[in-house]
Amino acid sequence: QVQLVESGGGLVQGGGSLRLSCAASGHTFGSYAMGWFRQAPEKEREFVAAISWRGFSTHYANSVKGRFTISRDHAKNTVYLQMNSLKPEDTAVYYCAADQDIVVVTTTLNSAAWGQGTQVTVSS
Repeated sequence: QVQLVESGGGLVQGGGSLRLSCAASGHTFGSYAMGWFRQAPEKEREFVAAISWRGFSTHYANSVKGRFTISRDHAKNTVYLQMNSLKPEDTAVYYCAADQDIVVVTTTLNSAAWGQGTQVTVSS
């Protein structure tokens, strides 16, 4: 089982950028598809982005396409979410998730492992 710890959240002005990191422990990190999700107050958790275990394919929610980029570094056991052109509606707690099946990551909330979340707040 892989354990996940997110970092990099914070307060940023609209139009600004942040990069989130998700550090994974466990020797099987390389075999997991990874994803980012977010949950705003009083809203359901939603999919943001995912990357296949090799990093060859990526997937994005329509709301973040062209602004967010997901990537992974196998040497560092870390997945990143570069967020540019941030908007107040991007404000949420961002969660990292991992599953051996990328379909599970991209279409469900049932990924095998989750981090504790990191807060992102975008001011107008």
